[in-house]
Parts: sequence; structure tokens; C-alpha cells
Amino acid sequence: MNDHSASKFLDRASPPNIATLILLAGVSALSMNIFLPSLPSMTAYFETDYGVMQLSIAVYLAVNAVLQIVVGPISDKFGRRPVILTGLVIFLLATLGCIYATNVTMFLTFRMAQAAVVVAMVLSRAVVRDMVPADQAASMIGYVTMGMTVVPMLGPVIGGALDQAFGWQASFWMLFGAGALILWLTWRDLGETKSASGLSLTQQFKEYPELLTSPRFWGYSLANGFTSGAFFAYLGGAPFVATQVFNMSPAQMGLYFGAPALGYFFGNFLSGRYSARFGVNRMVLAGCTICALGMVISLMLFFAGFATAEVFFGLMTLVGLGNGLAIPNATSGALSVRPHLAGTASGLSGAIMIGGGAALSAVAGALLGPDTGAFPLLWLMLATSLAGLVAILMVIRRERQLGL
Repeated sequence: MNDHSASKFLDRASPPNIATLILLAGVSALSMNIFLPSLPSMTAYFETDYGVMQLSIAVYLAVNAVLQIVVGPISDKFGRRPVILTGLVIFLLATLGCIYATNVTMFLTFRMAQAAVVVAMVLSRAVVRDMVPADQAASMIGYVTMGMTVVPMLGPVIGGALDQAFGWQASFWMLFGAGALILWLTWRDLGETKSASGLSLTQQFKEYPELLTSPRFWGYSLANGFTSGAFFAYLGGAPFVATQVFNMSPAQMGLYFGAPALGYFFGNFLSGRYSARFGVNRMVLAGCTICALGMVISLMLFFAGFATAEVFFGLMTLVGLGNGLAIPNATSGALSVRPHLAGTASGLSGAIMIGGGAALSAVAGALLGPDTGAFPLLWLMLATSLAGLVAILMVIRRERQLGL
């Protein structure tokens, strides 16, 4: 299907409405961060230490990455709709498991199963690429992710308030309710956008080398992975910085924690507005540059003695802005290198991004300690931002060599 205008809301005989795609991406993002303000109280509830509880981020991202490797080819073979619906059902069951977990091992097991919701994020992007051509896809992905950031931007704020009022389980009950509503909406509205590939599942997986041998695919995926890696490092380290360095309550942390999402919202708006005009490469380059610039300014201010919560979280808006410019455009670029493998490309590039994010989240948690302050996290985020900048410059150089 190529005609986005043919969508009819709540008619699964047609392509999905953009609102459905926004909510699919949103529930996946929400499940990643709504409970972060509750990490200290969950640590006490399960009678463990913060490092173990922080694994709820890293293991979720790791399983996310593995699932993305397989979900793309499966959806290219069987279609987007059945894979998305199955993932949402697993997510709902796993969320109930998290709520009723009696020890940290059980919780982390169900937390890993919650990662099945990643199909909603991965395949909502593939659906966009099924419906429209490359430059328009970058613009539409920008609008989809701009809309989805409203949810995770408010997520930590709501999660912190829910934790303070009702305990940590309240955030997971909210996830369950949101997931159930989106499952119903998807069942009613999401029509199939991918025609049968004609390949067996084994043959579908054998298409991976076509992507893995493409320098441009790697360049876009690494630019995506490294730039977003700054944000994933933030996810792993910022709760510690907020509670241990700046002595914030869960509600305060939730309020400040949404700073990158605010920047991400505006970055995605700019992507939706200008990607078709300026092209994906320029937008990714701008995003990577802004992300790195935010970390340079933050480090300079910290070294100058202005190590405050307002400086730390305020400059994270630039990281969010850079991600909002880079991610939808780098994603569209990766999906457009081999358009007939859009689902596979979405899954593989997503696995690179999320797998790297899982590692960086764990590294951030390991580097931070009572005497380190926020410096290890800031240096880690700067390093990954600069690596993203190098990756997109490699893409631009490759395209000049190819005469594209």
C-alpha cells in the first residue's frame, strides 16, 4: 500500500489511522520509563540493592534488542497486524506478572517478557514505510514519534505521583490499562499494509546479509544507535543522579526527568516539518551535532562549579532535541536502503539501537557511585554523541562516492 490517504479510522480493511500508530509507539515508550521514579521504593520493596533493581532497565532493553532481530523478518513474512497483536497480548500478561511478583527475580523475569511490546514500536515504523515513500516516511515517522513523546514525557511525572500516592504497582496498573485499550484499538483499526513476501521464514532470515553488507545501512543504524545511546545512558544513570546527588523525591525526579522528552517532542516536530525539504542526512547531522553540543555545555558548566539539578536536567533538552531530529531520519534512511526489506531493516536497526542502549544503560549504572557525582554519566553521553556524529559523516561520504 502506498496511499496513506486511504486510511479509514476503525476500519481494519484499510491502512491504520496515524493516531493508532502514535499510540502503538507511545505504549512501547511508556513501558520503558513510567516506573523509573519508583526504582528506590522498588529496591526497598524487594529487599535488594539499587544495582540489581536498575537491571529492570538493562534486561528490558536487552530482550528488546533480541526481539527486534526476529520480529522484522517474521512480520515481512506473516504481515504486520498479527505480530503486533500477539506482542500486545504478551505484554499485558507480563505486566500482570510484574504487579504480582513476590521477589526481584520473578519481577525481572516478567519485566523481560514485557519487552514483547517492542513490536508496537518497530512495526509502527515499518507500517509507515509500507504506506509512503522514503522522504515522506521520514516526515511521517517524525510526526508519529513527536506524538508518542507526549506520553513518555508525562510518564515519569505521572509515575512519580502514582508511586507517592499508591505505591510502585500503580504505574504497572496504568500500563496494563493503556495496553488493553491499545490492543482493542489495534484490533479495530490496523489493516494489513504488508503483502505476503512469498519467501519461507528461513529464506526471510537469509535476507539479513543484504543489509549487513550495506555501508549506508550500517552508517544510518550506528548514527541512530549512538545518538540515542546518549539518552539510554541517561535512563540508566539519571535516577541515581537525581536521588543520590541531588536528593530528589520520586515526584520531583519525575518532574525533572521529562526534560529530554520535551526536546524530543520539538525535534520530532521539526523532523515532520522539514525532513522532506532538507533530506534525511542533513537532519541526522544536525541532530547528532546538537546532542554533542548539549553535553559539551553541561560538562563546561559542571567544571565551572554550576553542578545543579537545573543545569543537569535543563541541558538534557538538547539531547532530546538532537534525538528528535536524528532518530526518525536515521530510521527512515536505514529502512530505505533496501525498501523491500523494510520490516527486517526496522528490526535490525532497532536491535542495534536498543542493544547498544541496554549496554550503555548498564555501564552508566556501574560507573556511578557515591563519590563520582554526575561526571561519569556526562562523559559517557558525550562519547556516544560524538560517535553518532562520525557515523552520519561516514554515510554522507559514502553517498558522495556513489553519486547519490
